[in-house]
Amino acid sequence: MRRSKYFSRFLILIIVLMTVGCDQVSKELTRQKVAPEAFIPVVKNHLILTNVENTGAMLGFGQDFPPILKRFLLQVLPMLLLLIMLYRIMSKPNLNLLLIIAFALVIGGGLGNLIDRIVYGSVTDFFQIRLGILRTGIFNIADVAVTLGVFMFIFLIVRRKKLAI
Repeated sequence: MRRSKYFSRFLILIIVLMTVGCDQVSKELTRQKVAPEAFIPVVKNHLILTNVENTGAMLGFGQDFPPILKRFLLQVLPMLLLLIMLYRIMSKPNLNLLLIIAFALVIGGGLGNLIDRIVYGSVTDFFQIRLGILRTGIFNIADVAVTLGVFMFIFLIVRRKKLAI
């Protein structure tokens, strides 16, 4: 079935906006309702709710960089990359549906964290998973969206679907 380019663009925008919206609402609720550094077990000690402000990138990488370098690496460069990704997928009419969803999740998640960096100077993280010796870093909805999008993209590459990026 062939989709119109308008349907693809609409789907991309809906996924991006829903991802950003869910991410920003969850972060705002966390900032308002969860004390900084709190430890709230949601599912025994396996799913933890907390409130941590991350001034760096993933797992705090770059939080000690000089301000100008941090601004470039964590705000300017991601903004350029997200805009290029958005332009590329919006300009391709016949992309694989899963590829559209994957890129839209990455863009939405990236924008969610970028908004935090620009508005608050840090990213609000609030979930942690602990299963025996397996412990994740503290993350948020935007991180989940980016991770899911990347895994979908890898799956498509492994499956050797026609991606036509």
